[in-house]
Amino acid sequence: MTTSPQATSPRSSAPPHLAIVLFSLAMGGFAIGTTEFASMSLLPFFAADLHIDEPTAGHAISAYALGVVLGAPLIAVLGAKFARRTQLLALMAVFALGNALTALAPSFGAMIAARFLSGLPHGAYFGIAALVAASLVPQHRRSQTVGQVMLGLTVATIIGVPLANLIGQALGWRASFGLVSVLALLTVVLCALFAPRDQAGRSDPLRELGALRSRRVWNTLAIGAIGFGGMFAVYTYLATTLIEVTKVGTGVIPFFLAIFGIGATLGNLVVPRFADRALMPTAGGILLFAAVALLAFPLAAGNPWLLAIDIFAIGASVALGAILQTRLMDVAGDAQALAAALNHSAFNTANALGPFLGGLAIREGLGWTSTGPVGAALALLGFLIWILAWRDTGAAPAAPTASRDAASRETAPLKRAPPLAPDSRSRSKDPVA
Repeated sequence: MTTSPQATSPRSSAPPHLAIVLFSLAMGGFAIGTTEFASMSLLPFFAADLHIDEPTAGHAISAYALGVVLGAPLIAVLGAKFARRTQLLALMAVFALGNALTALAPSFGAMIAARFLSGLPHGAYFGIAALVAASLVPQHRRSQTVGQVMLGLTVATIIGVPLANLIGQALGWRASFGLVSVLALLTVVLCALFAPRDQAGRSDPLRELGALRSRRVWNTLAIGAIGFGGMFAVYTYLATTLIEVTKVGTGVIPFFLAIFGIGATLGNLVVPRFADRALMPTAGGILLFAAVALLAFPLAAGNPWLLAIDIFAIGASVALGAILQTRLMDVAGDAQALAAALNHSAFNTANALGPFLGGLAIREGLGWTSTGPVGAALALLGFLIWILAWRDTGAAPAAPTASRDAASRETAPLKRAPPLAPDSRSRSKDPVA
């Protein structure tokens, strides 16, 4: 590993351990996951406070998702010339501001605007964090490492979301968004201390926009945009389903949210290990698994124990996100930043689509559990798109070579920067295995 004189100086501090770098990046995911999922679990509370019905309150979820969808590609293209560390800090600062404004919103209209602002940095942050993490490990460990960054989001569903829900019930929903703003500022501090210092980006907007010419990129994005919608259709209205159908008290809701989070966390720990061996088959298997779990939702909703098992299974399907992130690294060529950010645009297209379709089913009088079949239909539609993408993979097996070339380009600027996390010796010890 090439180092500068400063890096070899006896007074120079050692580069941060890889695990510390990943923790710093994952903290941003923890803040993002807390606000994204807590806003769904708090929906009945801010709907009542702002004097609107719950399907209308769901528009706040969609506004956040729209911010992600629009912000991720726009920021990825405009930020192509900036150092990734600089982008991480700026994105988390804007995220903190958006959540603070949500907490202070005087009306539902103001809340919609604040949720949109909060969503703008979401996709770009995850995309850049994933690229930084993947550039620090060998290619055969990319899915696992990206999954470890995404653990911040899934751990948020175990700890952050239930905590935010409890705070929302005890102190009001505004306090929950205030908590997220504090978490975002903590991420700014951690990334300032430990994120790798890289040089300004060598890409340019036109090169990044080249990703939009790839059929493989669009197929991969479509899998996430459609297939992920099922999970969001159920999760958005889970709190109300627990109250109205399962007949549990509001104090039990955080328990079910934590069950979902445990499933998501274990899924992100286990599933990417299979994906590193068989990427696309693992993605297809997760979509079918999700469809079965979503179909079972109406059958399980009347029994809290069966529902807990089903919610755990639905949570495990969140691992699809890390798998599709790695797939995009393979097919995006030179447009790595844009493709990585677009994955979260797709994810939040699903976040807008699922609650919207689930809300339509509820408005039509099909009941709160109708979100399960709606979600299963979306997962199966995502699987049909996966079949098209899988056939495309088989027709052109050269993608791994392209990904290796892309990976070497991504690691090059990082290797020249002195404060980067682990050198070749620390990599050989595999500190995050």
